[in-house]
Amino acid sequence: MADVDLTGRTVLVTGGAQGLGAGMAEALARAGASVMISDIRSDIGKTTAAGIPGARFVPHDVTSDRDWAAAIETTVAEFGGLDVVVNNAGVEVTQLIVDTEPESLLTMLNVNVVGTMLGVKHAFRAMRPDGPAGKGGAVVNVASVAAAIAFPGISGYSATKSAIDRLTRVAAMEAGKLGYGVRVNCVLPGLVATEMGTKLAVETSSLGLFDSPEAAVGEVVELTPSGRLGEVADMADAVVFLASDQARFVNGVGLRVDGGMGM
Repeated sequence: MADVDLTGRTVLVTGGAQGLGAGMAEALARAGASVMISDIRSDIGKTTAAGIPGARFVPHDVTSDRDWAAAIETTVAEFGGLDVVVNNAGVEVTQLIVDTEPESLLTMLNVNVVGTMLGVKHAFRAMRPDGPAGKGGAVVNVASVAAAIAFPGISGYSATKSAIDRLTRVAAMEAGKLGYGVRVNCVLPGLVATEMGTKLAVETSSLGLFDSPEAAVGEVVELTPSGRLGEVADMADAVVFLASDQARFVNGVGLRVDGGMGM
């Protein structure tokens, strides 16, 4: 993102091996940040990190409290601090409400909600004045436009992303009340043609909700005043902004980056 300087900042990006997470990691590095990519997919994560100057990789299951502690410890040890945590890791399971599988719902709750909550927990512990980083900072959670619209086939996903939006606001208040010096915001991305976005179009059409994946995409575009799908760069630039000093008085916000779809 032009004119944003994150030189000297250290950022941990979860789910950074591919898709939006990889794009966010690249954009943060271009802005000057030292980036630690974490992901459950070590093979892809190592390759992605190798392609970003100065980036490193740590294996990380965001549903594990122990993995979170280890990822934070590794980041602080290798880069000398921690200034920003981007809670991007997430999963989406498409299913009709009448066909809800509890196991699938629990997977989304664990990764999307518990994983984000643990990320906020460990970011606070590291960044607050008595933490190993100890200089305050910023947390950017990744929710979704699904938290703001009623799109069929993604009820469980929408519920978890709505939870992230609410969690963000409570976390910002707690951090302020306790003097942690940490801002907490979230972005609500619109549909992007990543692997997850493409899968959603295919699966909603296979459920009979749309005539074809192309029709599903067309419905999204029709609902979007900007008249197009989102791009990875659109979301990455928003994260860079929220991580920067240009957003120093932006706190507890759910920033919709959806071309107006969720207005």
